[in-house]
Amino acid sequence: MANSTPSAERIARFEAIVVPHLDAAYNLARWMTRNASDGEDVAQEAMLRAFRFFDGFRGDDGRVWLLTIVRNTYLTWVRRQIPQQNSAEFDERLHTDIETAFTPESDLLRKATGEQVRRAIGNLPAEYREVILMREIEQMSYKEIAAITQSPLGTVMSRLSRGRSMLRQLIAGERRAEVKVHG
Repeated sequence: MANSTPSAERIARFEAIVVPHLDAAYNLARWMTRNASDGEDVAQEAMLRAFRFFDGFRGDDGRVWLLTIVRNTYLTWVRRQIPQQNSAEFDERLHTDIETAFTPESDLLRKATGEQVRRAIGNLPAEYREVILMREIEQMSYKEIAAITQSPLGTVMSRLSRGRSMLRQLIAGERRAEVKVHG
């Protein structure tokens, strides 16, 4: 009868290659789920999956591999928890970036508080939120994001552009609302 207990060598390799990226996995899961508790659940499930399938890991980048598992675990969680809620509808006003870098709205974005940015990121549709988080928070390359999301590089770049545009508009709208309330 084969021993199903993981070998010390396998555990050591997992701890060296995957465990250092646990914080990044939790951060991505927390932002994706928009909730610390659900983020912990998704990250924990992803780590269990990563350990279970670690023998199949053939790459050299444990971070990309783990964050791919986190993303896939999140997508499974969404299908179980809230089907259809995170699908993005095309809205011409949100997806058309007619601003230039030096408009009053883009200036507002530069002056936005951390809390305003967090709220705006939380309000983005999932496919834009995930690429914004991976690029801006986790400092991942376009190539790494494409690998994790299993999307073409052009799709990643397009989602980043649209996501950034949506962020600018969400924050500018919030700032305008604050001015009306206080002004």
